[in-house]
Amino acid sequence: MIIGKVFTVTEINRIMKRLVNENEEFTNLQVEGEISNFKRYPSGHCYFNLKDKQGSLKAVMFARAAARLKALPKNGDMIVAIGRIDVYERDGVYQLYVDMLMPVGAGDLMQAYEQLKQKLSAEGLFDEARKKSLPAHPETIGIITSSAGAAVRDIITVSHRRDKSIKLLLYPVRVQGKEAIEEIAHGIEYMNKNKLADVLIVGRGGGSMEDLWAFNEERVVRAIAASELPIVSAVGHEIDFTLADFAADLRAPTPSAAAELIVPDRSDLTDKIRKLQERSVRALLHTYKEKAVAYKRLSQSRFFTHPEILWEPKAQALDNAGKNLRDAMERFLSRDKQALALADAKLTAMDPLAILERGYTVTETINGRIIKNSTDVTKGQMVVTRFRDGQVTSQIEEIVHGKDEEQ
Repeated sequence: MIIGKVFTVTEINRIMKRLVNENEEFTNLQVEGEISNFKRYPSGHCYFNLKDKQGSLKAVMFARAAARLKALPKNGDMIVAIGRIDVYERDGVYQLYVDMLMPVGAGDLMQAYEQLKQKLSAEGLFDEARKKSLPAHPETIGIITSSAGAAVRDIITVSHRRDKSIKLLLYPVRVQGKEAIEEIAHGIEYMNKNKLADVLIVGRGGGSMEDLWAFNEERVVRAIAASELPIVSAVGHEIDFTLADFAADLRAPTPSAAAELIVPDRSDLTDKIRKLQERSVRALLHTYKEKAVAYKRLSQSRFFTHPEILWEPKAQALDNAGKNLRDAMERFLSRDKQALALADAKLTAMDPLAILERGYTVTETINGRIIKNSTDVTKGQMVVTRFRDGQVTSQIEEIVHGKDEEQ
């Protein structure tokens, strides 16, 4: 007799899958173990087991993740697998879904990589806003890499294929090992200090994480971020990412690609110039035709055949303006004449000599002072009496003040 709910196998597998997926401890795991039963299928998917002395764990690495491997692991390799635990519902089997494989010991490097990445990112060294644009037509490209590596040869080959006139300036450095760190950083600083190039390529060919580690060092990353010259990072292959890539103004997947990105193709430029010249000629011809038609239309217009119609209205306006000016001047003169006559009449009325014309006389002292009162003279004093037509000089013999008073 069955009591309670009966589950199907599929339901149990689904429940187990949900429980695993809901547990965050099963995500982003780093599992160390020995590779066994490794097999890669034509689809590109890789299946293998990870084992230690006490147990074994099924693992799968799908083609997209496996494509990033520089080399396939071999049975017996000790590796660190990074991925998540999930349940394959059909078989009810849990397994590790691997995103990345690296040799044992590389895990410490990954931890250091992530810690430094978070630190520098928090400082803003990787912000898009601080990245500089590359020059459209650089004349000199500075290359900071090994003089003996394939990277510099690839850059030279691609650059000269695209534009033989481009100037390439190599600052040779070691690109691997402890000595490489200071050499790379100093090369960047030297190029900047002396303004030796328009843009820099900093990089090397591919290799393991340990081989590329100099480009994850803080000294190098800060030198790239501080550069006033634009920098293109070209470290390793397309699947390789270093902190130098985040700090650079542009990341190229390979050194060859860096040259492709920086050096404009001269044939393309020549073609563009030719097309621009053709467009300019067409535009000039079009403009010439338009102006020729306009000139013909204007040359046949009344203004060209009878140019006097341009100035005749102006001449009439000038005559009118002259007449208005003369009329205004006459009005001003008439008004001023009236004002002058009025002023003259007032002055004449105020002139003491004007009374002579009416039959009166004016008596003055010898010094010309007008005598107004009898008290202004003394007996025996000489005075001058002015008439309308002359004057008489006489001597005072008698002075009478008032009606009867005599002196």
